[in-house]
Amino acid sequence: MAEPIKLRATATGPGRPLRHFWSTVVGAGRANEGLRADWQRHLATVREACGFDYVRFHGLLHDDMFVYTERADGTPVLNFQYVDALFDALLDAGVRPFVELGFSPRALARETETVFWWGAHGAPPTDLDRWSWLVRSLVEHWVDRYGPAEVREWYFEVWNEANLRGFFRGTRSEYFALYAASARAVKEVDAALRVGGPATSNFVPDARFDGETEDFQVHEATLGADLDALDWKPVWLEAFLAFCAEEGLPVDFVSTHPYPTDWALDEHGQGQRLTREADATPKDLGLLRRLVDASPFPDAEIHLTEWNSSSSPRDFTHDTVPAAVYVVRSVLRSIGTVDSLAYWTFTDVFEEGGAGDEMFHGGFGMLTLQGVPKPTFHAYRMLNALGGTLLAAGDDGVVTRDEATGRIAALVHHYPHQVTRSVPASFDDRSVADATEAVGSVRDTEITVDGLTPGAVVELETLDPSNANPVAAWRAMGAPSSPTREQTAALDAAARATRRESLVVPADGVLRVERSLAPWSLLLVRQVA
Repeated sequence: MAEPIKLRATATGPGRPLRHFWSTVVGAGRANEGLRADWQRHLATVREACGFDYVRFHGLLHDDMFVYTERADGTPVLNFQYVDALFDALLDAGVRPFVELGFSPRALARETETVFWWGAHGAPPTDLDRWSWLVRSLVEHWVDRYGPAEVREWYFEVWNEANLRGFFRGTRSEYFALYAASARAVKEVDAALRVGGPATSNFVPDARFDGETEDFQVHEATLGADLDALDWKPVWLEAFLAFCAEEGLPVDFVSTHPYPTDWALDEHGQGQRLTREADATPKDLGLLRRLVDASPFPDAEIHLTEWNSSSSPRDFTHDTVPAAVYVVRSVLRSIGTVDSLAYWTFTDVFEEGGAGDEMFHGGFGMLTLQGVPKPTFHAYRMLNALGGTLLAAGDDGVVTRDEATGRIAALVHHYPHQVTRSVPASFDDRSVADATEAVGSVRDTEITVDGLTPGAVVELETLDPSNANPVAAWRAMGAPSSPTREQTAALDAAARATRRESLVVPADGVLRVERSLAPWSLLLVRQVA
């Protein structure tokens, strides 16, 4: 049996700052999807409930945004109307763009339609001078439209996962040259603008995979290996920082994608989808912090611009309560390491592999296409309820205080000790997800907070497989692939039905919460009055 979860704090006692790094940035699929009404509704929902400040997406320069085209004689034509419509909508929603400069527009791409259903041109531009002019023109337009003070709050990230062949049909040296051209173009407009990279894919084992080309699908060395004993590192990062220092290039932030998975194929193309240990993410972020601190750019911010339990948009685990518990566990154990950890993505309006075949298809999103919240939405909503001062922290939870109101909030997770890996992916059907949800036993929880005002009202909110489990409700309904409006409303209600109860702080001013938590539970304790 696991030891009880115990947290104790004094409401008026000293604490340390708690930055909400988990809600700094959130991901989305591609720029053109952001012009859809449902995408914008979903963004407004997660902004209000989860507190996200920035949104990042691919395809800003793709054909369907019409930013850059060429006439028959090769004369370039710039058109900012679609980008203006999207960025105006973001800012109106209270969210800023985390700008990803990529992929190539068709007219500049060395190869075309290399990745995704929508045919992203994942290849270096054929003319770096023209690319630099495009970047400079675009940034100048934003400064003119929104003002320099606003654009200085944005981030400019060069490309996405250039170490993966489909995303960048070039070498590491070519990416470094692209970064140099892009960073200089941004800084020529305003030296105070923030630029960074290399935006590489998930950590990989062993430094031997830091060469000119890299694809996380050819790590045959991990097949049959003890994954926990391997030396996992961010791809290209150390070489990137050394290059930028040597060339005198700016690095205002570093970025990479710490998915806790590895796709390994042997020389015959046969392989496994591997899941790393449960603490892979906090360990990766701690390593990244140390690497940056020891680099020529110790003051650079660290932004993990994509993260999820797996990097597949067809993983049925994404729809489940265990995924939400995994998020909270990883986030709380990573406090103090980085500036952002961006969940990929906030919505199932996401078309990298085309549209999902049914409502719950294992998509990345916190919200389904119809806007029904998944358990990960509640994970981020509960994290957003935490205060900005950390009063107590343990392996399984935290107690915080909001300095503006003086109110306390605690968040506890029950990630069963029997599951030693990051929450296992469920690719082909829901069998793995179902088996995972059935693992574990009840765990006692004791939260004690003294120094509270007698009579203060505290709300307890629980998410677990029996409460706010939309997949269970959908399957009980017969798993309709296209639910009616009435069915969708019923599923939305079921998805929001966490268990809630209220407590009143007794005369001694000590809040005592004792509960038995089912496996795969989140418990939010929040002072409301």
